[in-house]
Amino acid sequence: QLQLVESGGGLVQPAGSLRLSCAASRFTLHPYDIGWFRQAPGKEREGISCMESITGTTTYADSVKDRFTMSRDNAKNMMYLEMNNLKPEDTGVYYCAARDYNAYDCSPSTFHHWGQGTQVTVSS
Repeated sequence: QLQLVESGGGLVQPAGSLRLSCAASRFTLHPYDIGWFRQAPGKEREGISCMESITGTTTYADSVKDRFTMSRDNAKNMMYLEMNNLKPEDTGVYYCAARDYNAYDCSPSTFHHWGQGTQVTVSS
């Protein structure tokens, strides 16, 4: 079974930075589309950033544009989310995900391989 494991979450002060990592095992991440998602307490899971694998087109939610950067390292079978200038509203559980078809849709319902999530808390 395909497996994704996130790491790198934690407690950070506002304006701080974190780098989340996601390791894929039992399958080759490329050419799956990949995405990072966030679920805040009491809210639905939302797409933060998604990458269409064929063209490399990467989309970001308006709330994280110019602060977050998504990347992948196919040689290491890894994906990353670099988060800068973090705000309290960025607090939540962050998930990495993959899907075995290519699209530009960053809706959680279009992804079917998920990690277990990693908690990010932004607080002073």
